[in-house]
Amino acid sequence: MSRALILDTETTGLDPATGDRVLEVAAIEVVNLMPTGRHFHRLINPERDVPPEASKVHGFTASMLADKPLFAAILPELLEFLGDDPVIAHNAPFDFKFLDYEFDRCGTPRIPRSRMVDTLEMAKKRFPGLPNSLDALCRRFGIDLSARTTHNALLDVQLLGQVYLELMGGKQPGLALATTLGGSRSGLAATAGPVARTPRPIVNTAEEMERHAAFVGKLKDPVWAGLDAAP
Repeated sequence: MSRALILDTETTGLDPATGDRVLEVAAIEVVNLMPTGRHFHRLINPERDVPPEASKVHGFTASMLADKPLFAAILPELLEFLGDDPVIAHNAPFDFKFLDYEFDRCGTPRIPRSRMVDTLEMAKKRFPGLPNSLDALCRRFGIDLSARTTHNALLDVQLLGQVYLELMGGKQPGLALATTLGGSRSGLAATAGPVARTPRPIVNTAEEMERHAAFVGKLKDPVWAGLDAAP
């Protein structure tokens, strides 16, 4: 079983070094690339104002977060949910930079960079020179964006979970369409080995052969005209 967490944060700005803080954390659990339904989501009091330009991005204001817990209060539950598994994020260094700052404030060891998986870097390697924002990737993969009016962390990780599956090949490993004894498709099941296939040769009719010969006869020195006579 391969477990990972897809994570996103929303913040008061772009740089914790200038006093910006985390105000929302969301993560979903995926096993073998597929969401399990388990998730973590908390709004956080950032202990400071939320600039209007940041509110335009995620929709949160300081008054909306005033009664929410501090980051230190939600940290134990977050750590328990993340466990020791890989943490996947879009532009992951940004999220990890803010988590590092919050963890340092709480005196808690940072999440090792060895656990970080950056889907933005994955997308850049697969689609060099193209826009690779989460919105752009969702549109490219045909993922519904209608609910994304603002940058909500929980919605973003749900969308990123679908994008990550596509970036990893678009199919859950070990799954294939199962066939019942009656020959109908019954759903998904693990494949145990290669599937036996019956050859179905294509046999041309006499009319098709005549029409083909007539077509070839109109060509000037067709290269395949003498193939039948070749030893």
